[in-house]
Amino acid sequence: MRIGLIVGPWFTVPPEKYGGTERVVDALARALVDAGHEVLLATASDSTCPVPQVAGFGPSEPEEVGLTLSELAHVIKAYAGLQNVDIIHDHTLAGPLYSHRPVDVPVVTTIHGQLSPRAATLYRDMAQDSAIIAISHDQCSRVSALPVAAVIHHGIDLSAVSVGQGAGGYACFVGRMCPDKGLMEAVAVAREAGVPLRIAAKMHAPDEQSYFREVVQPALGSGEEFLGELSDPDKYELMGDAIALLNPIQWHEPFGLVMIEALATGTPVLATAMGAAPEIVRHGITGFVGSTRELAACLEQVPSLSRDACRRSVEESFSSERMAADHLDVYARLIGQFKDKGLPVEHNLQDNQRQAPINR
Repeated sequence: MRIGLIVGPWFTVPPEKYGGTERVVDALARALVDAGHEVLLATASDSTCPVPQVAGFGPSEPEEVGLTLSELAHVIKAYAGLQNVDIIHDHTLAGPLYSHRPVDVPVVTTIHGQLSPRAATLYRDMAQDSAIIAISHDQCSRVSALPVAAVIHHGIDLSAVSVGQGAGGYACFVGRMCPDKGLMEAVAVAREAGVPLRIAAKMHAPDEQSYFREVVQPALGSGEEFLGELSDPDKYELMGDAIALLNPIQWHEPFGLVMIEALATGTPVLATAMGAAPEIVRHGITGFVGSTRELAACLEQVPSLSRDACRRSVEESFSSERMAADHLDVYARLIGQFKDKGLPVEHNLQDNQRQAPINR
């Protein structure tokens, strides 16, 4: 199978630090190749994911994140370069709504964000000629009348994550500097349990900086240490040495990649019962799910949990291999439906002169 993947123009694949979607797509692309398939990736030119890439893109543009013009220009070029594939998996918001994409190639898109009523309207429009993948049952349960082809949980490449011993004597928080992520709740939980807290957080945007300056920084005491944003190796080391990851999210987060990253290092996760957390954390086995008020008492019970069980839960349910297999099932089904309609899905690279050259 020849699979085209599209990611937005703002971050590299994989991202240097922040970038959950790009991290997932990197793991998916590698796993698809390992499973014996061809992958062609439309992404920023400074991406380092080791698969062929559509040529002609500029470097990543983090300063333009969310800008419609940059995304539109990116997806138009992406579809021009992906017309000789069997299926296109588009991870942007604008791409599936692009009216001049190839009519003979099935398109599937993943909902990476929260399904607000406005977003749900857009995805219902997309569903007329694109298949929709949700990343958790909680995510797609919050809207009605949205046809979802599959719910596929994220996965990670476990070869890049070592199991830690949890010997650091601290809890950790890893996330973005905003109220929704529950950092101040994590501080309260750690203080009530009498456990030091080490904090790693993305803080680039003006609202993130102001939240830290006006709310978080004045509240931090001797029991908390702010580390800033960490690279993947440093992040996994922080997680692996922690006795627990505190993730008291305050919104219905569609997935929460940080939770499976922590579990992969063997570290239990304590999370509020919101969003996909109950689908990821097995209460009393790989962590605890409860109210913010309950989590301090749960933190005291963490030593009774098995770090091996935490790692094993990711191996069994959240590996990149499992994620790729689930996607391949969806891809094969969509390609079969196109064949049943009499539309061609196999191409010769020389048939279409608009095919962009591949960087190797």
